[in-house]
Amino acid sequence: MCIAFPGKIISVSGKTAVIQYPHETREVLVSDLRAKVGDWALVQMGIVVKILSEEEAKSSQQAWKEVLS
Repeated sequence: MCIAFPGKIISVSGKTAVIQYPHETREVLVSDLRAKVGDWALVQMGIVVKILSEEEAKSSQQAWKEVLS
């Protein structure tokens, strides 16, 4: 089982995107999803697997903060 922390898409170029996390950025594959700058995404093994609403992303981030503190 893999778990993912939501990140915000800060750029998209073709089938790749740059995701901003709290302490790093990563380049990932967008696959068939219609990702755009400003979207929140979950990434598994370098591939965007789900686009999240801002509410879902913030809720997930808060849950992670509680687990990690």
